[in-house]
Amino acid sequence: MDFTELTNRIKYYIEVNLKDSRREHTYAVAWEAVKLAAHYGADGDKAKIAALFHDMFRNMSLNAMNMYVNHWGLPKKYLDNPNLAHGKLAAEMMKRTYEISDEDILNAVSYHTTGRAGMSKLEKIIFLADAIEPGRNYPTVEETRALAYTDIDRACISSLERTIEYIQGKGDYLDPDTIKARDDLKEKINL
Repeated sequence: MDFTELTNRIKYYIEVNLKDSRREHTYAVAWEAVKLAAHYGADGDKAKIAALFHDMFRNMSLNAMNMYVNHWGLPKKYLDNPNLAHGKLAAEMMKRTYEISDEDILNAVSYHTTGRAGMSKLEKIIFLADAIEPGRNYPTVEETRALAYTDIDRACISSLERTIEYIQGKGDYLDPDTIKARDDLKEKINL
């Protein structure tokens, strides 16, 4: 499948299945991802595809998500946890329905919420694009936006630390991948 055909198929899915606010967010993430890819010399087509797919399961009901988690044999920690499950489900859908086999794109979608140790450039781009797209508004977003175009690793650390503080503050389950991602990046740049 060529890039244009794939893009058209996912855009059709987005138009039919996502709520207006989620659709706007998805297109904003794609726009930001392409900008970041150009800035860091990454593949803009891969960034666009990953960004368009990243939230394809976000508006799905919890029951439907749980059904997919069970049907596809994903770990039980994703049951009743749409924030963690939606990226994993989107990556599975990409493989199963859209026949995407590029591991970098699949990982970028799968880990766009949590990050992970050893993130590729594309994974960092999608993670950051989701965090800094123009519709995002949280206390440290401007700092992270500025860092995103000067030091991608420090920008990811900033976003990961905000995520860790937010989730711990709510008392919710914190995926260990998030802590591992932050610690891996800190070690990489000797922080």
